[in-house]
Amino acid sequence: MARVVALQALYELDCADHRAEDVLQARLDALAGQRKVHPQVRRYAYRLVNGVREVYPQLDAQIAQLAPKFPVDQMAAIDRNILRIALYEFAVGKQVPFRVAVDEAVRLAKLFGAEHTARFVNGVLGALAPHQAAPSVTSSDEATET
Repeated sequence: MARVVALQALYELDCADHRAEDVLQARLDALAGQRKVHPQVRRYAYRLVNGVREVYPQLDAQIAQLAPKFPVDQMAAIDRNILRIALYEFAVGKQVPFRVAVDEAVRLAKLFGAEHTARFVNGVLGALAPHQAAPSVTSSDEATET
């Protein structure tokens, strides 16, 4: 559920000039109207949104390397943000195994993307499969720790 909330928030932030805190709170409030939101869901949604936004340039550069025929700024916003979340979880957060990040990204693509989004997302992320090592994307927190 946190990934869904994060994707919706990142999509809105990509398309409109809104404050991240307001967007994320609105997404969580909408979810809370439907069911109880577990504190872990809330925390992870915040972590994803804030983390992805912190390293947008690095994530987009990695996406550009993985999908050179598809300029990142011309990708559908939903596709771009699904890829950002997956790369962030796998490469920056380093708490989600590669295969889980890919599977969750494909699931989000099937839920929110166009007809061929799931195949596109799987193909782009699948380009990392032979390496199964995280691309070099670091957050500013990690850079200051060293």
